[in-house]
Amino acid sequence: MSGRRHLIWLGLTPEPERELPATVAALRTAARQPADAPAEAAETERRRVERLVLHGTQRGWLRYLAEVTGLVTAVAGSDRPGDRRAALRAAEVVLDHHRMLIGLPGPGYDRTAADRRALESAVRTLRATPPDGDRG
Repeated sequence: MSGRRHLIWLGLTPEPERELPATVAALRTAARQPADAPAEAAETERRRVERLVLHGTQRGWLRYLAEVTGLVTAVAGSDRPGDRRAALRAAEVVLDHHRMLIGLPGPGYDRTAADRRALESAVRTLRATPPDGDRG
């Protein structure tokens, strides 16, 4: 590459940029006592996503989405407390994004294969259990 950033990854879908800040903020703050103010946490997350989209690379973006995948799978696996509805929404958004990578040149689709499998499992688990965790 001649010093230019590859930007094709930015055209996939606006859903992650639009929907992840609030859902990821909910997942990050669920374990904190006392929890951060939801609006403040969502704004912090929104700024982070904005920086990634405006100034980042596809590799950095995929690292962020891998971090989100980790939060989702931890909630789905009951390894950490969290808003199961937020986890399900984040999982669906990231999974859709990762599936669309198949249409782009480069290694993005292959690079996210393990995350897709983890997210598919998390989505099944989160859909099968009530949001409040009451299984009985």
